[in-house]
Amino acid sequence: MYDLIIIGAGPAGITASVYAARKKMNLLVITKDIGGQAARSADIENYTGYQFISGPELATKFQEHMKKYGIALKEDEEVIEVDRINDSITVKTNEGADEAKTAIIASGKKSRELGVPGEKEFKNRGLTYCATCDGPLFTAKDVAVIGGGNSALDATLQLIKIAKQVYIINLTPALSGDAVMREKIEHAKNVTIFNNARVTNIMGDKFVTGIKIDKSGKTELLNVQGVFVEIGLIPNSEFAKKVEKNQFGEIKVDCFNQTNIPGVFAAGDVTDVPGKQIIIAAGEGAKAALGTFRYLAQTK
Repeated sequence: MYDLIIIGAGPAGITASVYAARKKMNLLVITKDIGGQAARSADIENYTGYQFISGPELATKFQEHMKKYGIALKEDEEVIEVDRINDSITVKTNEGADEAKTAIIASGKKSRELGVPGEKEFKNRGLTYCATCDGPLFTAKDVAVIGGGNSALDATLQLIKIAKQVYIINLTPALSGDAVMREKIEHAKNVTIFNNARVTNIMGDKFVTGIKIDKSGKTELLNVQGVFVEIGLIPNSEFAKKVEKNQFGEIKVDCFNQTNIPGVFAAGDVTDVPGKQIIIAAGEGAKAALGTFRYLAQTK
């Protein structure tokens, strides 16, 4: 019986684990991977203390901090259910089950899919959801970035340095990401922006060869060898069936990061806390760990 099980090892989960370890709590971290969305980010210029650091570098520093405390870790495990049974929390995974007095759900978000013909067929065959991971595979090629928010702009800024030509396919009338990022992209010579446009089909043979887009009712064909889908994220909250969520599937939490289930807390992008930023997720992870410590002290 652990004092605490943390689900997820992104900025929220790792920060929560460090705070819990410093409180001498007996804890376990269960995660599919280390770093979460931070590890998939490129240039980070707004994390306090670092004027510039890459996402993978920051994720590595998070991991090193966690390892310093010798925290029990189960990696490459997928959580399939969280439930309160009697006075304990049971966390079931594809490998088994563990029990704890409290739990923190810090499972983050995953990429939203386009839902168009050809997407599933060409996934990892020219179509990807991570420019940081796969960008170098498209050196000197023509690529398309789908989306117009910060995720899409971040991917575009990475690909500008790698690809021959980058097409941005944006559903809205104008790009909506940070002004600094938009300015860099608008000055790039190898970027073409299609606003008021949507992808209708991903085409190819063994690999992607092009996409069809609908721009203001007119169909256009773009010859590209790579497609980067960056249209937002959805919460990894399906396994928390009894936890109250909002209309977006985000877990509702109070100011102590407590959910509607006693002993179950949540932190980071999986919650309804506004502002999906690395630094906010880390702060929420700290709050959640302190919340579980307070909860245990009050319920002994």
